[in-house]
Amino acid sequence: MSEQAFAAVDLGATSGRVVLGHLQEDAAGAGPALRVRHVARFANDPVRTRDGLHWNVLELYRQVLLGLAAAQRHHPGEIASVGIDSWAVDYGLLAGGRLLGTPFHYRDSRNEAGVDTVHARVGAKELFARNGLQHLPFNTLFQLATEGTLLEAADTVLLIPDLIGFWLTGAVVAERTNASTTGLLTAGGDGWDLDLARRVGVYPHLLPALVDPGTPVGRLTPDVAETVGAALDVVAVGSHDTASAVVAVPATGDDFAYVSCGTWGLVGLELKDPVLTGDARTAGFTNEGGVDGRTRFLKNVMGLWLLSESLRQWNPAATDAERSAELSDLLDAAARVTGPVAVFDVNDPAFLPPGDVPGRIRNWCRAHGEPVPDTPAQVVRSVVESLAVAFAAAVADAARLADHDVRVVHLVGGGALNTLLCQLTADRTGLPVLAGPVEATALGNLLVQARAAGRLGPDLDDLRAVARASAGVVRYAPRHQPGQTPRSASDPGKP
Repeated sequence: MSEQAFAAVDLGATSGRVVLGHLQEDAAGAGPALRVRHVARFANDPVRTRDGLHWNVLELYRQVLLGLAAAQRHHPGEIASVGIDSWAVDYGLLAGGRLLGTPFHYRDSRNEAGVDTVHARVGAKELFARNGLQHLPFNTLFQLATEGTLLEAADTVLLIPDLIGFWLTGAVVAERTNASTTGLLTAGGDGWDLDLARRVGVYPHLLPALVDPGTPVGRLTPDVAETVGAALDVVAVGSHDTASAVVAVPATGDDFAYVSCGTWGLVGLELKDPVLTGDARTAGFTNEGGVDGRTRFLKNVMGLWLLSESLRQWNPAATDAERSAELSDLLDAAARVTGPVAVFDVNDPAFLPPGDVPGRIRNWCRAHGEPVPDTPAQVVRSVVESLAVAFAAAVADAARLADHDVRVVHLVGGGALNTLLCQLTADRTGLPVLAGPVEATALGNLLVQARAAGRLGPDLDDLRAVARASAGVVRYAPRHQPGQTPRSASDPGKP
């Protein structure tokens, strides 16, 4: 009998991948583990046209089909299901099943006008009380407020993973964890806030039926099955990539904070209920849906975007492999930087758009009396120090706002490979940092599918036991003196 496998389509803001996971029993009898293998990797490069910055979503879909076909060729008859996750907030508008225009990128400048439109109808305090979201100018409801007549022509809005799922199966659904990032779901995720939707100009009929992670979505349509080579089933997972990543946090209790670190750094706690206090709103925290009805109480921190965009500025013609090697060398050099290191506010809106991030960092430092980093190694050290300060401040604030004990920080995602960042985060938080798994998003995606197939136990603890058995974790102990507390990101001081 063939070994059962699950396929994760994991679409990040800079790259995508198709990953296969095979469940296997541990030789020592400690329980099952997931053996993970990448079968396809591809770039996710935005395209700027006359009207703004867009996602090349058709190319992403083409790459997904190629990846699933490659998985089927290498493992015929083994793939039990497919799950899709991606970044949040961005969407496609459809009419009669046809895509109306190319989806905008959340970094496009149009969003500020949407913020003004929505806040003229619903104040910021009321908005937070209703949806529990941190104010971010690219939240879906602000983007939708800019669509004008195109919104009137549409009959459906689908977030990116739901759009890919629709093209694969024909099913029109909205997975709940990602829907919670739109700003149109009630705080706690019980359902669409239809009154709020009407008030901000979003027609309720545009909002699809909600489904939970683990729900069967549908089977590949005949034409797609012919392309892929098999009629595979698609299962809803935590389709917001952070929701999937948090599933794979290898925690053994609830006294942990997490940093899901990739293009963004999502820093927070897993809670049973949202935190909707005025203090949480003014501190910039958000309440997003998690798998099994959990709340991801977190703060968005700019993340590794600052490094990737700096590398793009320094060497625009480099390949991804060349940039990866260059970053490794720069991190080594950054660790050897001596003397004053600038610590800047990584969440300053100046750093959100694409472009000359190193120049903006230098301008910020001049304006705020910080040492100005001159060399690439100094810039990289400044970025990593500043991210660690922001992560530590967010952990401390989350614990205080939620009245939640935190004894360990789990840092998952691509940032887990950045040893300097992991150590500095431990130093700044004063807590041990457990780094890994690196592929947390794909692993969480696969774990939810395996549970839906009846292969794993019903609880998140069961899934996290498999995560611990499936990926190595590196421990970083804090080096500062007991009692030293990390400085706030709003008053970072000197390292």
